[in-house]
Amino acid sequence: MPAGVCGCCGPLRPRYKRLVDNIFPEDPKDGLVKSDMEKLTFYAVSAPEKLDRIGAYLAERLSRDVVRHRYGYVVIAMEALDQLLMACHSQSIKPFVESFLHMVAKLLESREPDLQVLGTNSFVKFANIEEDTPSYHRRYDFFVSQFSAMCHSTHEDPETRSRIRVAGIKGLQGVVRKTVNDELQAIIWEPQHMDKLIPSMLFNMQDNDDSERAGEENPASLAESCFRELLGRAAYGNMNNAVRPVLVHLDNHRLWDPNDFAVSCFRIIMYSIQAQHSHHVIQQVLSHLDTHSKNTPRVRAGIVQVLLETVAIAAKGSIGPTVLEVFNTLLKHLRMSVDFELGDGSRRNSASSLSSTRTKESEERIVQNAIIQTIGFFGGNLPDYQRAEVMMFIMGKVPVYGTPCHTLDTVKIGHQGTKRIQMMLLSSLIMVTSGFKCKTICAGLPAAFLEPLCSISLMEDGELRQLVLEILHNIIDRHDNRAKLRGIRIIPNVAALKFKREKISKQDVVFMKKHGQQLYRHIYLGCKEEDNVQKNFELLFTALALITIELANEEVAIDLIRLSIALQDMALVNEENMPMFIRCGVMALVAAYLNFLSQMIAIPLFCQHVSKVIEMRNLDAPYLLPEHVFREKCVFPDSLERDDISLYFQTADLAEALTLPGYNVERLAIPYIPQVTVLYTVGKILHRCKQASRDRLPRRKSFVDTISLQVDIISNSLPDQSQLAEEITFETLKKAIDTTGLEEQERERRRQVMEKFQKAPFEEIAAHCESKANMLHDRLAQIFELTIRPPPSPSGTVTVTSGHAQYQSVPVYEMKFPDLCVY
Repeated sequence: MPAGVCGCCGPLRPRYKRLVDNIFPEDPKDGLVKSDMEKLTFYAVSAPEKLDRIGAYLAERLSRDVVRHRYGYVVIAMEALDQLLMACHSQSIKPFVESFLHMVAKLLESREPDLQVLGTNSFVKFANIEEDTPSYHRRYDFFVSQFSAMCHSTHEDPETRSRIRVAGIKGLQGVVRKTVNDELQAIIWEPQHMDKLIPSMLFNMQDNDDSERAGEENPASLAESCFRELLGRAAYGNMNNAVRPVLVHLDNHRLWDPNDFAVSCFRIIMYSIQAQHSHHVIQQVLSHLDTHSKNTPRVRAGIVQVLLETVAIAAKGSIGPTVLEVFNTLLKHLRMSVDFELGDGSRRNSASSLSSTRTKESEERIVQNAIIQTIGFFGGNLPDYQRAEVMMFIMGKVPVYGTPCHTLDTVKIGHQGTKRIQMMLLSSLIMVTSGFKCKTICAGLPAAFLEPLCSISLMEDGELRQLVLEILHNIIDRHDNRAKLRGIRIIPNVAALKFKREKISKQDVVFMKKHGQQLYRHIYLGCKEEDNVQKNFELLFTALALITIELANEEVAIDLIRLSIALQDMALVNEENMPMFIRCGVMALVAAYLNFLSQMIAIPLFCQHVSKVIEMRNLDAPYLLPEHVFREKCVFPDSLERDDISLYFQTADLAEALTLPGYNVERLAIPYIPQVTVLYTVGKILHRCKQASRDRLPRRKSFVDTISLQVDIISNSLPDQSQLAEEITFETLKKAIDTTGLEEQERERRRQVMEKFQKAPFEEIAAHCESKANMLHDRLAQIFELTIRPPPSPSGTVTVTSGHAQYQSVPVYEMKFPDLCVY
């Protein structure tokens, strides 16, 4: 009975229930009763221990109204909860929050969009409240799941669908704000939650159907704002969990091809996270690229382009310890792309397969170009000290014949694949070295970098030589003078170009003494290749001009003049049987460079001689000048007239013009001969042998044929005493003066040696070189035996004859002592 009496009699009900009941009007359309709401709020503030009971009773009424579909009272209950939540800040609010969250969950579980939006708005208000003390037991797993489901709403009505999605995004934003700053809620960064949060945001960013909406009513813009906020709050240890769902979403929705959305996503990521966390994103993308190493070329190209955007932003800030890892991974995929391209090319069986193979090759080229751009852009944005390391790293990956070793195995990919890798890596080196300003040239061209670089340039391919020359231009040109040269031409007034120059440093002088011959050799041997075109000669002229501007002192100027005269003699003598275009091109190169050099050193007699020769060529031989030789309709002669000395630069006249202090004109009389190491020669022979065994086709005569002569460094035999003691007669002097026969013999001997190095197997060549080396060692042993013989002793020396030891005494007066020992 007492219980029944309490249930029927209102005055006997608890006060908090009466206050709660009074806020609900008879008609829900009248809204919340404000006066009674103020009484309830005052009561809750005055008696905070009653908050949990108030919340539980409100939750009970709200659940009953939801079931009975009395949505008007539901709205009033949520409004009352919101006001109580905002007004009360005490320790007792924790149980009230639990009741509040329970009611919000009830609303989110309903199928009515209005109730879902209502519950979301209440949760957002709660998320903006800063609590004084942390909560040890509160979890938001249900809300993450429910809000994520709302973000993927597929309601039939577009307007309603947009409202639900916006509410879901706002709810996720509220969860993020409520949890990321609370150390006790670090569980929100765990993969099971990130796998729901991130894809929900990306889904709305991708589905931008409501682009005409503005601000928070647009799901795409709101999702992007929430995405940026989440990434901005990510700590060091949470970056991987935040980025991995992005990559998975792009995979699941096939957004790598086309990759516009993927690129925009990672731009948002890179600009939202803290700069010191950038290398985490790069590592994730690199790992994802490894995962898709066998995917279609377009997917791999899309991932590489995303990596390019990521690296472009990260290179401006902190890049972490992943510099060489980025390049190593990209070079690995570059090699794999070449393998795929050539592997498919070797399996051509029919016309249909031929067309599909061509398509696959073009797609692989897209991958390769994207990798090259990424390598070049990343390297180009690095500081100089790291850029030098990257240059060495890339150079170590280039297949180079004639060096002790190289890191890429070229047996499987063959000659074509090796050439492809060389061209692509050199193209990336051009981008890395672009804008590289080293203080000393030895820092930009160390021996470990210059040696393989010059070895590549000596391979018989014009495009490779062009790439190497451009790399040299980027490194040598430290004052941006290259743009002023503009190809190969006779410059009338060099001073008008106003080249920027500085006095050559001691380090650069030392560099030219040690490694200048490698640069001269590269230019000399590159001039006589038959596949040279106009661009090759233009790049060679630019290389000579830049060396003159940046590295030339009096000694280097003499060497460059010797090199120019040697090039002129090479074109005149034509021992290599070069085409007339190449010979005239070399002549034009020499004329253009000596005209440039004469104005740079500004010696009147030198300038007069060069100008005179150029003027004579304009009149009698215009095909020897760059303005004419590279024209399409240039008429070439059948041969070059060697007797007309007025058309050619004379060593004697140049030496006479340089009789000034600082110029050692005696060195001009020494013909320039390129210095080629035995290691390089053997490497080139191996390369030629591999090519010959591959295609069995006759090859043209190359500079290797003549350079290989330098391996024969020891004469066949040393003259004996009888030859030295030959009687000197008139016939002997006549033979010594007449050198015609000797020249023919020397030419025949050289032809035999060239034929031997062309046709003989490598084992025979190696045995021949070994026998020469053994002969040298034997001669040295004889010399050492004569010079390091023990001095004679008065007590005698022991000699063994017929197995018996005999002592031979030497009198003191017959002993010969050095002058310094006699006093």
